[in-house]
Amino acid sequence: MQQIKDYLDQIADISAADWDFFTSKLQRKFIPKKTVFLKQNEVENTISFIETGVVRLFIPKENPEKEITFGFSFKNQFVSAYDSFLTQKPSAYQLQALTDTTLLSINYNDLQDVYKTTSIGNLVGRLTAERLFLIKSTREQNLLNLSAEERYIKLFKERPELLKVIPLKYISSYIGVTSQALSRIRKRILLT
Repeated sequence: MQQIKDYLDQIADISAADWDFFTSKLQRKFIPKKTVFLKQNEVENTISFIETGVVRLFIPKENPEKEITFGFSFKNQFVSAYDSFLTQKPSAYQLQALTDTTLLSINYNDLQDVYKTTSIGNLVGRLTAERLFLIKSTREQNLLNLSAEERYIKLFKERPELLKVIPLKYISSYIGVTSQALSRIRKRILLT
């Protein structure tokens, strides 16, 4: 619980009463490596804080080689099929634990109670939503403005630990290239 407290303390000062109410609504979940814990067409009912692990957001395809990875979430970040969570409509994509992952989750109805009951709930919710939006916006801008090689370099400058935990096929999909093109990019980088 200390990790999520440290994260939220960066956003706002939370009273002891608000913190106690909020944490009473959290559930700790362990997700084994490679487990898809939200499937396409399921309604996302939780927003979760990652205590440990890495989560992949992807669009499944009949041929697993054609899956589209469009996001990763890491330790000390929130993860959710956020559009499905907000609308309470089926998700167009899936969430998968790439490593053994521990989450602190709050369900939709409990979060609404936190918003109504605590003085800080709406502020924390808004600021968390803004951070999720900025991650999405940055990803879209990178796809539009950077070459595949620039996206690869930027990704590993920001998250050097990725090579250790994320298979290259997911990284190639994330930066929008084939596995073969990623191999060529990596060779070019090594030669320079």
